[in-house]
Amino acid sequence: MEKGGEAGGGRPEYSIIVPTYNERLNVALIVYLIFKHLPDAKFEIIIVDDGSPDGTQDIVKQLQQVYGEDRVLLRARPRKLGLGTAYMHGLKHASGEFVVIMDADLSHHPKYLPSFIRGANVLAQTLLRPGASDLTGSFRLYKRSVLEDVISSCVSKGYVFQMEMIVRATRKGYHIEEVPITFVDRVFGISKLGGSEIVGYLKGLVYLLLTT
Repeated sequence: MEKGGEAGGGRPEYSIIVPTYNERLNVALIVYLIFKHLPDAKFEIIIVDDGSPDGTQDIVKQLQQVYGEDRVLLRARPRKLGLGTAYMHGLKHASGEFVVIMDADLSHHPKYLPSFIRGANVLAQTLLRPGASDLTGSFRLYKRSVLEDVISSCVSKGYVFQMEMIVRATRKGYHIEEVPITFVDRVFGISKLGGSEIVGYLKGLVYLLLTT
C-alpha cells in the first residue's frame, strides 16, 4: 500500500474520530476502508484508544508508517474512560471543519462516508446522523463548531452520550439531516455493552427525560 499523501495535503477538511478499545482485529480494516472510500477528500483519522491491552496501539503505529502520522493520529489514553470523553479527547486534536464520529468495529461501513460528505457540502447542514429512530447511533457528521457547542453541554459519559448529543442539538435549534445506512454486527471481537453499561444507559435515559 502507498502512503495516502496527495489528498491529505494542507489542513484536513474532515476529522474522523474513531474510539477504540481492544480493536486490534478491526482497526487496520476500518482505516484501509476509509482511505479506499475517500480517495479525494482531505481528512485525518484520529484514533482515541483507551489503553487497549490487545495491541491495538501497535497496529495503529504500523498504520502510521503506511499512511503517514499526519493522516492517522494516535491519541491514546491510559485506561477506559468512557465513550463521551473519548469524543471530547478526539475533538481537542481535530483540525477539520467537519468532524465525523464512527465505531471501529465495522458496524458503520466507511462506504457511507461519501454520502455524509455530499450532504455536508450540498445542504450545508450542521449535523448528519443515520436513522430517524436511532438516537444512540454513533455514525455522525458534525460541523466542528456545532459539535464543540453540543459536546460542552453534555454531562453523560457512557453510551447514553450519543442520545444526549442529539437531544441537546435539537434543543439548541440545530438542523439535522439523515443519511440511510445498513447497520451490521461487528466483524471481529465481542460487544462492550455489558450489564453495567446497560444500567448506566437506563440511568442516563431517565436523567435526560427529567432534565431536557
